[in-house]
Amino acid sequence: MILKVYFDAIELHRQDKFVALRFRSPHRLISNSLDNGGIVDGLDLVYNHQCCEPAGPLARHPSRVVLDHPDLYAAALLERHGFGGLRAAQLGTAANMSNLAVAFEEYRDIAVLAVATGGVEGNAARAGDPASGYEFDGRYEPITREQPPAHGTINVMIAINQPLLDGALVRAVMTATEAKSATLQELSVASRYSPQLATGTGTDQVAVCAPRQGSSAPLRGAGHHTTAGELIGKAVRRALSETLLFQNGMHPAERGSCTRLMERFGLRGAALIDAIVPLLPAEAGDSVRCAPPMLDRDPMTVLAVAGYLHVDDQLTWGTAPPLCRREAAAMHGALIAAAASGRRERWTAFHDELAGRCAAAGRDDPAFVVPLALGIGYAEKWQEQHAMLASLDARITRDDG
Repeated sequence: MILKVYFDAIELHRQDKFVALRFRSPHRLISNSLDNGGIVDGLDLVYNHQCCEPAGPLARHPSRVVLDHPDLYAAALLERHGFGGLRAAQLGTAANMSNLAVAFEEYRDIAVLAVATGGVEGNAARAGDPASGYEFDGRYEPITREQPPAHGTINVMIAINQPLLDGALVRAVMTATEAKSATLQELSVASRYSPQLATGTGTDQVAVCAPRQGSSAPLRGAGHHTTAGELIGKAVRRALSETLLFQNGMHPAERGSCTRLMERFGLRGAALIDAIVPLLPAEAGDSVRCAPPMLDRDPMTVLAVAGYLHVDDQLTWGTAPPLCRREAAAMHGALIAAAASGRRERWTAFHDELAGRCAAAGRDDPAFVVPLALGIGYAEKWQEQHAMLASLDARITRDDG
């Protein structure tokens, strides 16, 4: 089914688990497709399809045909969806094609279309994270015991209405990749393989297409200083943000959570609350367990945790000497405690307690400091209220007596 036609040159099709951009005129395409990948002319379409379920027994099909014989797989898939005999580049994912997002940007004579699907909850990674396998001479050898999950892929198809030189096509891929990484950073998406923010997933795919000929000279650039680059960046960020909202429920407000921020340090879901409760008096611990959002999603507390984690990232990246880490932990941890308690005047006391506890434990990492700071702060949140109520109770008792 044709959903829409763009530039009078590209048809957007969707049939169940299959989405395609079909060319009405000759196009040049660059992609990392296993079939017809690289910079290629003479293709009829590029498509994205859901090839498996994200989890469960259908997460990975037992056949090796997809990887070992992508041309046979593509031919069968195209035949099944009414494109038999056509040449195509393919992208595959476990993401739901119904969560497809489309973004269109234009300025004067240049227009860009971005068509994205994405899922990042299981396979998000940061460039340079440890590899899970070694490929050489046509063979794949696992090099870690723990293999990556079967799901988590960002696929983006980009169409530009003007011809591009080959170098500009490559630059368009670079710009789209930067836009993807910026989107994940703004959503604080955690790597599943290191305590860092993710820049993509381990199975991301991209395709950029442009007409072979046009009424004007081919564009020579698609970077930040060009209109084409600006439009690519905007379109990819908008499409990716929308598809992650529907596929994974990701939204900046949804990410405003201490547990979300601490995912990359192994404190996912209830794990952060479980780490905090032992640090609290019994009554306060019961309160956190019964209503964790009171602590987890308090805006000022979330901002304090985010600020501390950014400082810790800066130390990891070498912005300041490593010996500053413990002092920074006490300083910014005290801000977290002050935010959790609502008692800013107690910052100095919080700082001194955190410094002492970090020294005694010999730790100054976020997985230790954040639960500790939250626990110290939350333990004092209601002290003044309880003291006031106790004073009033005593007064009433005296007056009644």
